[in-house]
Parts: sequence; structure tokens; C-alpha cells
Amino acid sequence: MSGDDWYILVIIGGVFILLGIGAIIWGMVEEKRIFDALAKKPDLREFSLKHLETPQPGALKTGGWIALGIGVIVGIAGILIRYTDWFPK
Repeated sequence: MSGDDWYILVIIGGVFILLGIGAIIWGMVEEKRIFDALAKKPDLREFSLKHLETPQPGALKTGGWIALGIGVIVGIAGILIRYTDWFPK
């Protein structure tokens, strides 16, 4: 990679950050939807988690935080390559 390709890393980092934020928000919305559905049941024993066909909110939020972390690291690496002399121009 030459010193002029730093913007590619910044763009990839930005995409990962956006995907991470989207997954975190999606996980929060799914969690709220599930808990609202549970709260409307007169008896919680009627609700069975094995009939749930949506992604689990905890997995969405965890994946979102991982993607967010990767995006920040890759973005910072791109910025460091731009403003340091790691690669000759």
C-alpha cells in the first residue's frame, strides 16, 4: 500500500462504524419489541422463546460493538498513515 491509499482505510473504517451503529440500534429495537410482546401476555408461560425467528438482540448488539471497534481502529490507522511518514510518498 502506498502512502496515497490512506483514504481507502478511512472509508472502510467509516463503513464499519456505520454498520456497527446500525446493528446496535437494530438490537435495541428488537430487544424492546420482544420485551413489549412479553409484557402484553397475561401469563408469561404462554410465551415460548423457541418460536422466536428473529435474530437475538444480544448477538446484534455484540456484533455491532465489534464492528464499531474494528471501524475505529481501521479509520485511525488510515489517518495515521496519512499524517505520518510510515510509507514513502
